[in-house]
Amino acid sequence: MQRSIQLTKDGSHTIAIPAMAVTYHSVHGAIQESLHVFIEAGFHYYVSTYKPENVAVLEMGFGTGLNALLTMMALEKTNTAVYYVSVEKFPLNHQEVATLNYCQQVNRQDLQDGFIAMHTIEWNQSRALQENFILNKSNSDIRTFSHPTNFDIIYFDAFAPATQPALWTVDIFTKLFQLLNTNGILVTYCSKGDVRRALLAAGFKVEKIPGPPGKREMLRATKQVN
Repeated sequence: MQRSIQLTKDGSHTIAIPAMAVTYHSVHGAIQESLHVFIEAGFHYYVSTYKPENVAVLEMGFGTGLNALLTMMALEKTNTAVYYVSVEKFPLNHQEVATLNYCQQVNRQDLQDGFIAMHTIEWNQSRALQENFILNKSNSDIRTFSHPTNFDIIYFDAFAPATQPALWTVDIFTKLFQLLNTNGILVTYCSKGDVRRALLAAGFKVEKIPGPPGKREMLRATKQVN
């Protein structure tokens, strides 16, 4: 599958797959989309609401590693430690990773070695990249993924339903519902009616909230068990 580096409107890179006519992030801005959808509406929302000492994050789609990098940076302003599990079936190669400009764009060249390490550490092994950030990458498909413990936050960052419809079904969201702790949340950039209804059918409480630049709305879903 041919991939290419593409510049988005906020100056940060994304990966494009011409044959599928898709990009890994919004062309309106990769970093600003990830910050808005996953860090602000996901991580910061959960931490500010529940004030946990430890948070377990599950990411659907490791991709460029941007969400993991921004989560690790977010820890600098909290007293929280994160166990971060990411599922990725088609990882980037070393040349693609070395080209990405995220650390430069956020003025954190000191994190470049850690960012490269995110991509080069062994698969299916837990590794501490910082004292309060442990990463475990699963080279697998979310449909067959399993984990012995549950999660507090899910970053659902799959390609859009038009491209990967099999990943936006009631069955997938039911599995993710079961992988969440009570009061755990799932956040996604997509706000389509079909996706919202699938989340509701899986048992989630779903809310539409303002989306990132280029999208009017996004979804945040909560596991609330009476």
